[in-house]
Amino acid sequence: MGYRYTFTVFTPSFNRAKTLPRVYESLKAQSFRDFEWLIVDDGSTDNTRTIVETWQAESPFPIRYVYQENQGKPEASNRATQEAQGELLLPLDSDDAAVPEALERLKFHWDAIPADRRDTFSAVSGLCKDQNGKLVGDKFPQDVMDSDSIELAFKYTIRGDKWGFQRTDVLKQFPFPSPPVRNPRFNCESVVYLRVSQKYKTRFVNEVFKVYFIDDGADDHLSILDPVTMSGLAYFHGFVLDELNGWVFRSPWKIFRSAINYSRYSFGMGRGVVGQLTELRSPAAKLLALTALPLGYAASIIKDKNRA
Repeated sequence: MGYRYTFTVFTPSFNRAKTLPRVYESLKAQSFRDFEWLIVDDGSTDNTRTIVETWQAESPFPIRYVYQENQGKPEASNRATQEAQGELLLPLDSDDAAVPEALERLKFHWDAIPADRRDTFSAVSGLCKDQNGKLVGDKFPQDVMDSDSIELAFKYTIRGDKWGFQRTDVLKQFPFPSPPVRNPRFNCESVVYLRVSQKYKTRFVNEVFKVYFIDDGADDHLSILDPVTMSGLAYFHGFVLDELNGWVFRSPWKIFRSAINYSRYSFGMGRGVVGQLTELRSPAAKLLALTALPLGYAASIIKDKNRA
């Protein structure tokens, strides 16, 4: 399909009128201008709409505001994928900021992928720093590396937040799923990106593209383990056990840790042993989960009791 812009910068927001100006200012400072900013307001009750309307009247780039009743970040992400008018979808949280050259450099690295191979890629991703300039997590083994999120986690064991875009048409093939619980509000984005990685590659580059603010009291980042959050985490670790258990010989501890956490968060949301095993499809996944049950139960009691 034809797109109006190179990028759609997508920001999901819920009562974030206080931090959204940071995102806006960082987008105004971008050296690359072929983008739109799409804000999906997930049921805010503060003055988000008012400040966005003020920006729409003065902004040097197009801003689209979409309001929906509170449904959670997964549904906001799915809405953005359907609404996006940019070829490349770049999620930017409502409490973070892009460095001034972020879009320009992301486009540069995308264009650097040979045209006859670009269809096999879905993304370009780089590094993040915190507001004090400290790198978040690990660098990649090479300054420019073609791989995928699965290899990044299980082969190279790269830690820490990374940031970049995905092709909009690819994300339409991989919508954010909802865990099998009533009215879910949390889901691990990693599930989608791992699924994408089973089909497409990413170009990873050792350049900082995003500033990650970690101490301003913002609540977009995971901090509270309530039953809904646990359901999303159990869903993620169940996906790892079902879909990626073949990595157990290359990265045994990471796979077994997912087995422990699957059991831990399942117990935390009230799912018993039979229910846990029934949710898994793969015989190997069931065996791993069964082996990890004692440790998962202990972790649930010791780490999570009274946290919700």
